[in-house]
Amino acid sequence: MTDGAADFRRARRRRVETRVEVVDVMTGEIVGQVANVSENGLLMLARAPMREDALFQLRFSLPSREDGYVPVDVGAHLLWSRDAAVAGQHWVGARFLSITDDSLQRLRAWVDAPDAVYA
Repeated sequence: MTDGAADFRRARRRRVETRVEVVDVMTGEIVGQVANVSENGLLMLARAPMREDALFQLRFSLPSREDGYVPVDVGAHLLWSRDAAVAGQHWVGARFLSITDDSLQRLRAWVDAPDAVYA
């Protein structure tokens, strides 16, 4: 594992305890829901198989006490996919390749919030 990959895996991952749907921006379709997220990537429970090593433009909205939900847009590289225990669902790991400064700031604040539960 390279140092960059090790840093990616070491990032603190916040468990998502509410339903946070993930949308493929290119198709407008909901592709799954976030299980946990860090500033570098996410674990998602996908509704259908997703191709490994593919690139996606994804959008999800994180719960916020002040603003209701705050949108986060990312360019993501799908690293792996595994069948979940429920037929038709798949665990997917993705690394963020691009994220706007505003989205990164919102994501960091959400991950580091005092009420966060970590994976």
